[in-house]
Amino acid sequence: MDLGLKDKIIIVTGGAKGIGEGITRLLAKEGAFPVIIGRNEQDNQSLLKEIGTGAQITAELSDPEVCKKTVEKILIDFKQIDGVVNNAGINDGISLEHGNYEGFMQSLHNNVVHYYLIVQAALPALIQSKGSIVNISSKVAETGQGGTSGYAAANGARNALTREWAVELLKYGIRVNAVIVAECYTPLYDKWIKTLDHPEETLQKITARIPLEKRMTTTEEIANTAVFLMSEKSSHTTGQLIHVDGGYVHLDRAALA
Repeated sequence: MDLGLKDKIIIVTGGAKGIGEGITRLLAKEGAFPVIIGRNEQDNQSLLKEIGTGAQITAELSDPEVCKKTVEKILIDFKQIDGVVNNAGINDGISLEHGNYEGFMQSLHNNVVHYYLIVQAALPALIQSKGSIVNISSKVAETGQGGTSGYAAANGARNALTREWAVELLKYGIRVNAVIVAECYTPLYDKWIKTLDHPEETLQKITARIPLEKRMTTTEEIANTAVFLMSEKSSHTTGQLIHVDGGYVHLDRAALA
């Protein structure tokens, strides 16, 4: 299917690894021009070399001033922005019991403040291009996880901002949607699982709880939905929180056992 993304300039934060990498790859395949914003230049450049298109800016998005300057550079270099995929973030384990104010606030900067700042800086260009916004979010906002108050709060904010922006930007024809991820096997997930005492056994227990096919969601499956939402093929879809999770959040797993 031609998604009508040829030559579109689309920002992907955290676009060189995991879910972001999957989105960047598919955008390139659809003829778009992805602009990766990520903190590791080597990772960014390696992916661009592999896909043969796009650009990158090495940036630490937890710094508000960097967010603004990064978008300004994209506009100087490419003159337009046709879409933003907010994806960068990390489940940093800032808990209620053992966390603190500084850690909690840093978690918000790591995981949601830059969602706001990147879109705010890009908004004049998005209004001009009638672009689209996709926020990548997590089930943790709805299910809880334990021991990760900062990340859970950030994802709740991601979901709320998706609906808020969809309303605010209706007058410009800008669509805003979110893809909600549950159990998706990324490099960060692999790193986390290997810190546990019995990683293979734990992974088997997790996948056994995923209703559809008892397997992890792939980054490609997240990308397929995100890029579709970015495209004109989803032209009447806005304000939606779309769960690409094999039924993990909403299906009654007890009934499916």
